[in-house]
Amino acid sequence: MSSAALEVVDLTSGYGEAMVLRNVALAVPASEILAVVGKNGMGKSTLLKTIMGFLPARTGRICILGEDMTGAAPHRMAAHAVAYCPQDQAIFQDLTVEENLRLGLRSDRHFEREFERVAAPFPFLPKRRRQRAGTLSGGEQKMLLIARALLPRPRLMLVDEISEGLQPSVVLRMAEALRHARHELGVAVLLIEQNVRFALSVADRYAVLARGEIADAGSATAPDTEERIHTHLAV
Repeated sequence: MSSAALEVVDLTSGYGEAMVLRNVALAVPASEILAVVGKNGMGKSTLLKTIMGFLPARTGRICILGEDMTGAAPHRMAAHAVAYCPQDQAIFQDLTVEENLRLGLRSDRHFEREFERVAAPFPFLPKRRRQRAGTLSGGEQKMLLIARALLPRPRLMLVDEISEGLQPSVVLRMAEALRHARHELGVAVLLIEQNVRFALSVADRYAVLARGEIADAGSATAPDTEERIHTHLAV
């Protein structure tokens, strides 16, 4: 078995009779960021939902940290050091920032220590910990979502369209947060994105998902990467 944080082999998945993903294969090495880019309707969110166990895999294999987790329920994935940041903001609006964060830990025993650790790239969090989460800006709510996902020290984080709807200045802060997770906390990240420039600014490697299949993949830092990706997105 591979020791990669995530390995997906020949994965096929969909909804009912509709097949969305077809023989998808990808891997995320430990402490690296893989950006999967593509237009709407190409299967990006379906990929994350299948990996996380919200959708069944029709065929193929999903390995987390070298262990075959194909078909595992979402709570088993979470217990296996996998964090999930969905596209829709899964923040409890009526709870405070601190209460939302505490939901990320099984025990409150080490909350203050872990809070200090994840708050480093989000300097607004300590000042707003008593504030109701629903009163935060859209960008701040997404940052809270990332911070909560990082609290239980995941080895792999699945992030879905985190830059969507954010102002450019907030996108830059989000990029810094993902780099912090990768470099300082050692978290591997599978990043689903439409914002190609943002994705390439944080990723080590990229893959293009087109009509449910991997159409291209390579280094995020190669000189022609952005041009190659836009060629596929224009089709």
